[in-house]
Amino acid sequence: MSLAEMASHEGDAGRASLRRALAAAETAAELKGRDIVILDMRERTGFFDYFVIVSGSSRRQLHAMSESIDDVLTKREGAKRIGLEGVGDSRWILLDYGDVVVHLFDPELRAYYALEDLWADARRVEFSPSSFPQIP
Repeated sequence: MSLAEMASHEGDAGRASLRRALAAAETAAELKGRDIVILDMRERTGFFDYFVIVSGSSRRQLHAMSESIDDVLTKREGAKRIGLEGVGDSRWILLDYGDVVVHLFDPELRAYYALEDLWADARRVEFSPSSFPQIP
């Protein structure tokens, strides 16, 4: 299902969650985040709607992505961050916005935890940096 079709089948809350997930992914891509995956978790759990999973090559890059994603989601998208984990270690930073959870990993830790494998039955959302449509 395309993003436009997904948006047309969802209510305002669903569109807002999808828009936030895409905004987080786009922000990570702008800062050279790699292997960006968006998982639609709505049919798998009632706790959140989307996972955004991104790899970064350095501690500095993970921090920059975390700060930029938080800035975009809170200021532009109106999200409220309810949790932040891993900033001190910086090999895995988790940003929790209730409906969207962003995981920023170094490649080694991402491979170890393998969230994409753990949630392999979740549908992947199509994402291509700088080309995703605007969701109303």
